[in-house]
Amino acid sequence: MTDVLAVANQKGGVAKTTTVHSLGVASAELGRRTLVVDLDPQACLTFSLGFDPDNLESSLHDVFVRRQSVAEVALAVPGVPGLDVLPSTIDLAGSEVHLLTRTGREHVLARALEPVLDRYDLILIDCPPSLGVLTINGLTAARSVLIPLQCEALSHRGVGQLLETIEDVRAFANSELNVRGIIATMYDDRTKHSRHIFEEVQTRYGIPVLQPPVRKSIRFAEAPARGKSILQHAPNSPGAQAYRALAASLLEPGVVAGAPI
Repeated sequence: MTDVLAVANQKGGVAKTTTVHSLGVASAELGRRTLVVDLDPQACLTFSLGFDPDNLESSLHDVFVRRQSVAEVALAVPGVPGLDVLPSTIDLAGSEVHLLTRTGREHVLARALEPVLDRYDLILIDCPPSLGVLTINGLTAARSVLIPLQCEALSHRGVGQLLETIEDVRAFANSELNVRGIIATMYDDRTKHSRHIFEEVQTRYGIPVLQPPVRKSIRFAEAPARGKSILQHAPNSPGAQAYRALAASLLEPGVVAGAPI
C-alpha cells in the first residue's frame, strides 16, 4: 500500500519544504518510487527541485480545476531516478477560491491522487504555512502527518493549533489520519533553549520526536539555489545523514502507525 505523508506546520520557516525535498530524495535513493506534491502557491519545493515555476505549462492548479490529471502534470526530477514532483505555481493561490465552491472540497486532492497510487511507494505532501483549504486537502489525502518543528518557542506554540486541525480532519474527513511524529529541525544542541524545547514537546503533546534531530547548517541554505537537496549538494554532511536516517526509519516495512491525538 502506498504510504501518503503530509508534512505540515502552519508556522513558516520551519523547514517543511526542506524536509519534503530531503526525504523524497532519500526515499528514491532507497529504491522507493516517490512523488512529492507541492501544495504551496509559493512553489518553493518546485523551485528547489530545479524547475522554474514561472515557466511551467501546467501545475497542481490544473489538476484542481479539472483540466489535467496528476499523471499528466507530474514531472520527473532531474538527477534523481525514481522521484517525481507534482509542481506548484502562483496559480495555485486561485485554487483556494475554486475549491471553496466545490462539493467535497476537502477530498479533491485525495481523489486526484487515487489513479496514481499504484505508481508510487511513497507520496510526500508539502503543505503551505496555513490551516486553510489547501492544507486541509493535504491532511485529508494523507495517512499520516509529519510535523517539522524548529526548536524555539514560536514554532512550539503552533503545534497545538495544528493538532486541533488534525483532530477536525479526523472527525469529518479522514478518520484514519494519525501523527507519525515530530522532526526537530534547525536544532542547535549547544543552546539550553533548543534542548529544553526538544525535551518538552514530546511530554506536552504525547507525540514521538523522531531521531535523529536535524542540526543547523549553512548547507541547507546553499542547496536550493542549485536545484538540489542537501543529500546531493553535501551528501556527507550531518544534515544529509540525518535525513537519510529519518527516511530509513519512516520507510521500514510495516511502520505505518502513528501517535493518536
